[in-house]
Formats: sequence, C-alpha cells, structure tokens
Amino acid sequence: MVLKLAKDYCFDSKGIKMELKVLATDKVEKHESFIIRPRIKVWMARAITFVVLWTSLVQLIALGELLGPSLLKGMPYCFSSPPVEKSLAQAKVVLPPKRIYRNNGYLLVSCNGGLNQMRSAICDMVAIARHLNVTLIVPELDKASFWADLSDFKDIFDVDHFITSLRDEVRIIKQLPPKVKRRVELGLFYSMPPISWSNISYYENQVLPLLLKHKVIHLNRTDARLANNGLPAEIQKLRCRVNFNALRFTTQIEELGRRIVKVLREKGPFLALHLRYEMDMLAFSGCAHGCDIKEEEELTRMRYAYPGWKEKVINSELKRKEGLCPITPEETALVLSALGIDRNVQIYIASGEIYGGEKRMASLLGEFPNLIRKEILLGPSELMYFQNHSSQMAAVDYLVSLESDIFIPTYDGNMAKVVEGHRRFLGFKKTILLDRRLLVHLIDQYYNGLLSWDEFSTAMKEAHAYRMGSPKRRVIIPDKPKEEDYFYANPQECLQLLDEPLEST
Repeated sequence: MVLKLAKDYCFDSKGIKMELKVLATDKVEKHESFIIRPRIKVWMARAITFVVLWTSLVQLIALGELLGPSLLKGMPYCFSSPPVEKSLAQAKVVLPPKRIYRNNGYLLVSCNGGLNQMRSAICDMVAIARHLNVTLIVPELDKASFWADLSDFKDIFDVDHFITSLRDEVRIIKQLPPKVKRRVELGLFYSMPPISWSNISYYENQVLPLLLKHKVIHLNRTDARLANNGLPAEIQKLRCRVNFNALRFTTQIEELGRRIVKVLREKGPFLALHLRYEMDMLAFSGCAHGCDIKEEEELTRMRYAYPGWKEKVINSELKRKEGLCPITPEETALVLSALGIDRNVQIYIASGEIYGGEKRMASLLGEFPNLIRKEILLGPSELMYFQNHSSQMAAVDYLVSLESDIFIPTYDGNMAKVVEGHRRFLGFKKTILLDRRLLVHLIDQYYNGLLSWDEFSTAMKEAHAYRMGSPKRRVIIPDKPKEEDYFYANPQECLQLLDEPLEST
C-alpha cells in the first residue's frame, strides 16, 4: 500500500492514493477458525487506512488549538473558521423549552374594556389556560367600547414575543387549526361569560368539563374574572410573568415612549399625572363637580346612550364626598401645591382630552406652567399613525408613566392600578395614591375658611406620607372581592419586599 498526501494540510479523497495488489487466484487462505477472502483483505486495509488518517487529522487540530491561534495563522480555512465581525454577530435568543402536555381543547377570548382592563384580563386568561391544559388563541381586543379602537392584539403588543416567551407554560397560537376553525364557523363551540372574581376551582369544576365536551370554549367577557387572593402561588407568579415580561408593546410604541422620556429627561426630572378627567369617565361615574348645567346635561345624555353603563341616576355631590369621583383639574392644582410639588417641575399629562378643555386646565397651568403633553413634544407626523387609536396612545402614556420620577393618578381606574403595580415591581417607585375621600373633605374645609393654607398643606402631607407606593400587604376581605385591594395594583407574591415589617395601610 502506498499513500500520497497533498502538499497543503487539507485532506480529501483525491489526496490519497492507495495501491493494493492481490494475487489473482481463487485460492482461499485459512487461518484457524475463520476464513478471509482476498476482497475482505482489501476492505480491511482501506478501513484501517481511513482510521489512521482520521486520527492523525484530529490530533493535528487538537495540537493547533493547544498551541494557540498564532500557530494556525496562515493555515487553510479547513482548520479555522473565517473571522466574523463581532458587531455583525447576532445574539442567540434562548427560548424556553416547549411544555408538553395533553391538550384539553382550545380557549377563545374576547377582552372587553380599555387597554389596561384588557391587559390584566389577558394575564388572567393565560393563567387559566395554563391550569386547564388548553391551547390559547391570541386574545381578541375590544373594538365596540366607547373608544371604538380597531387595534388588534398585534397592533399593540409584540405577538411573537408573547407566544415564544410563554411556550414553557402554555401553548398559544395566532388562530385555530383549519379543522377546528370550520367547527367554530358552524357554531360547534360553547360561548359564556365566566363569573367575576372566581377562584381557580370554578374553572376546574365548571369550565373544564365544558371544554372536554365541546373542545372549544369562548369566554366573551374577561374583566376581573379571576380572584385577587386565595390562588396557588404558581398562578399568581404566572400572572406577573405575563404582565411584566410577556406583554411587551410593539417596537413602534416602545420607540415612541423612549423618545418622549429622552426629551423629558434632557430637561430634568418629571412627574406623570394621570388626570382622569375625560368625558367618558365623567359620564360613566356621574361626577359633574365644577361643570355647568349644559355640561351636566351632556354627560347625562351620554350615560343613557350606553346601555352597558348600568347606573343612570347618580347624585354627583354625594358620590364626590364618598371619594368615588376623579378630582377636578382645579382640585389637582391645589393638591399638588399642598403636597409641596415644585411648581417648575415638568408635569406630563398622561390622559386623553380633558373635558372642558383650556377653561378647566387654566388653574393647573397657572400653578404649574410646565405642563406637557405628547402632542407638544412630538410632531403631527410622529403621532399620525397612533392618533385615532386610543389604546395605542394609552400604551405610550403607560410607558412614560412607568419611567416618571413620580406618578400621581387622580382616580383609581385600571390604568392607575396597573401602573401602580408595575412601578412596585420595578422597585417601589414613588407613586402618590390620593385619598380622595379625605382630600375633598380637606379641600372643602379650606375653601370654606375652616383651614389656613399651612394647616391644609400639613394635613395633606400627613395624610399621604404612607401612600407613596411603599411595600404593604394586600387587603383581603372574605366574600367581598370587589372591596379587596386589586391584585395588579399590588402583586405582592412577585415583589422583592424590603426587610422591615410591611405596612398595613
């Protein structure tokens, strides 16, 4: 056998020349208990040669790695990979492993309400799908509410991130498989509104049997459908994981939020004021303090125009004294001043159009001249795509509110609660939670001359000293879930609490 190696260090079949001479005879050689024919000898020689060559090659590569890169410099590319620019190398995205389980059916979800009501509902629905071992279809967002926003899930949230980031918990797909979709189109599914504030046992005992029977369940209302308390720790932590990780806004919304925050930060600290004084809020709540007669009539007409708003006859002043109304822009100016907020601080108005317009904002602007709205910071072209999509605009306000030095909501609606909880999760960032019942009492006393400014300011500061978003336990009221502290405002199971004892306030 004769071997011939190529001059370079890369081996291939052409660089090997093998000559084997075998006597042309039919003679069979015997060796003890077995017989080897000449053709077998040739095959064995080739195999041994291949093994020797391969072993030599592996040892040569190992020696090169041992001696370092300098030895391999100038060697052919078969020994080393071509250089790759680090800036061009994409970071490897590590996806969680898919969860393997027996699929009990498909869950369709139609969310109702505004952005943050739908956001918390999506978190609940993922937790329910995970517990019931079902496939969740990407939720459908409300398009028929007062805001009439036609945005789909993918227009607000990063749908691919939502699906992949939760693949180790629940299977989520963008639409039903074709065969199942045809069944749904034929009406072969079950639709229902689940009972509000239900424990997970309700879904085990009432919803799961329907799933096993019909294979597809449609939950047509999702607001507050899962209890605040009494749930397994893994359910609570999954709700947090969805809220704080999986529900990421689209790139366009994220970039717009970052741009606003950057502009604000360049000028110093800023306060985000969720001034919940839009027309729909006042009509729904029946709160008309500070409005004239024509405005009150307009709000009443609007309330009756929406059958879903159950409360029609409302005593505005009584509701205000009970602390159930959003505070007015005029009251807000007084409160911020009494709390000692610097009049020159930037105040970002995180809300829609204020009812009453410039007339109602005059007092607030007079006390705090640096009022800022996204429409002032950004040009019309930058907001054009989002302008007629209230949920997308609310998403931008959500991002700016998260980043603010102080967040102050004037009403404890869904956005106020969800942002409060998210800021707690980010390290208990300062959130001033106004005690509206006490607040309106102090304001009325001040206006009636029963309190001096110093007395009023001192009382306001003392009342809110422990209402800054600091660690505290959720209030649990058995059999009265609506009166409990909201889970998404204080997801205590998911928070890194401080060492000192928790406040009970």
